[in-house]
Amino acid sequence: MLNKLISPIKNLSPNIHKILINMGWLIAERVFRVAVGFVLLAWMARYLGTDGFGTLNYANAIISIFATIAGLGLGHFIIRDSVKEPENRYEILGTAFFLRLISGVTSFLATGCIIFILRPDDPLTRMIVIIMSGSLLFQNFDVIGSWFQSQVQSKYSVWSRNTAFLVTTLIRLYLLQTKAPLIAFALVVLAEDMLSTISSIIIYQRTGGKIQQWRPNWDRARKLFKVSWPLIFSNLSVMVYIYVDQVILGQLADSHAVGIYAAAVKLSENWPFLVLSLTRSITPYIIEGKKISEEVYYKRLQKIANLLALIFYIVAIPLTFLSTPLVVLVFGQDFAPAGIVLSIHIWSSIWYFFGNLKETWIATEELTGFALTASFSGAILNVGLNVWLIPIYKEVGSAIATVLSYGFTDYVMCLIYPPARKFAWVMTKALALNIFVPIKLRSEN
Repeated sequence: MLNKLISPIKNLSPNIHKILINMGWLIAERVFRVAVGFVLLAWMARYLGTDGFGTLNYANAIISIFATIAGLGLGHFIIRDSVKEPENRYEILGTAFFLRLISGVTSFLATGCIIFILRPDDPLTRMIVIIMSGSLLFQNFDVIGSWFQSQVQSKYSVWSRNTAFLVTTLIRLYLLQTKAPLIAFALVVLAEDMLSTISSIIIYQRTGGKIQQWRPNWDRARKLFKVSWPLIFSNLSVMVYIYVDQVILGQLADSHAVGIYAAAVKLSENWPFLVLSLTRSITPYIIEGKKISEEVYYKRLQKIANLLALIFYIVAIPLTFLSTPLVVLVFGQDFAPAGIVLSIHIWSSIWYFFGNLKETWIATEELTGFALTASFSGAILNVGLNVWLIPIYKEVGSAIATVLSYGFTDYVMCLIYPPARKFAWVMTKALALNIFVPIKLRSEN
C-alpha cells in the first residue's frame, strides 16, 4: 500500500521533483509564519488598540511603497538571467546589488522627507516611520534570495528569514508582556530585517557563494535598468494601489479607521502569501516552458491559473459570510467594524493571485511597458476612488476601491491591450472554473 502511494512521486521527473521540494519549503515557511504571526498579530492588535495598530500600519504602508522603488523591479530579471547564464552569476548578483544599494539609500532619505511633509505635527508617527524605513538599507541583499529561487533552492532563504522571525517573535512577546511603548515595536521591525540579512549572507557563503567575487558590470547594469525601469514604476503603481488606501485613510480619516481597515486587510492578505510561494517557486518551470514551445508555456500558465482560481473560491466564498465573527474572534469586539471590510476586501485576492502570475508572464515576454501602463492606470483609479469614497464610507470605501482597481489593472487592462489578450484568456478560463484540464507534469519534460 505504501509503495502504491509513493510510486507516483518516485516517477516524477527530476526537475518536477526539485520544484515540488522547493515549493514545499516555501509553503511550509508561510504556514509556519502565518500560524505564529496570526496569534502574535491578534495579541498586538488587542494590546495596541485601533489607534496604535493603525499608526503602525500607516507607517508600514508608506515604507512598503518606497521599498518598491528600492527593489528596482529586478527580482524577476535576476532569476531570468541566473537561469539563462549561471556561469555569470557573480556579475549578475554584483550588478543588481550595486543598483539596489543606490536605490535603497535614496529611498531611505526620501521616506524621511515625505513623512515630515505628511505629519508635520505628529512626532511619534514620524519617529516610527524613520526607524522602520531603516529596513530599506538592507534590501540590496535580497539579491541572494533571488539567486536561491533561480536555483530552486528556496530552503536557504527560508532558513534565513525564519531565523530572524523566530528571534524577533520572542522579542515581541517580551514587549507585549512588559507593556512596551509603540516605538519599541517599530525597532523590532528594523531588527528583523537586519537579522534576516545577516543570516542570508552567512548561509550564502556557507553554501559555496562568494560575495567577495560580486562584480558590477556597467553594460549589464545599463541593460538591466533599460528593461526594468518600466517595471519599477509598474511595481510602484502596484504598491500605491495596495497601500495608498491606508495612507489616504490616515490623512482623510484617522488612525482608528486605519486600524479597523488594517485588521481586515491582515486577514484578507495573509493567506494569499501561501499561494504566492507557489507561483514564485514555479517561476523557473514556467520560463523553461517558454524555451520548449509556446504551447507548453501557455499550458503551464493555464494550469497554475486554474489552481489559483480554485483555491481562491474555496476560501473567499465562506469567508464572505463569516467575516465578522472571525474578526471578533481574532481581534476582539473593538475591531468588529472590520468584518464588513473583510467581506469586501477578500474578493481582491483573486487579482492578487493573477497579478503575481502576470508578473512572471510580463518578465518572460519583456512587456514591461505594458506593466507600467496597466499599473499606473490602476494606481490613478485607486487613488481617485479612495479620495472619493473614504470621506463617505471611510474604511469600507477603501475596500471597494481596492477590489475595483485590482480588477481593472490585472484583468481589464489585459483585455484592452491586444498582446495581453492571450493571458487575459488564461485568466478568463480559470475564473470560469476551467479546472478539469489534466495536469500531466511529466508529459512536458
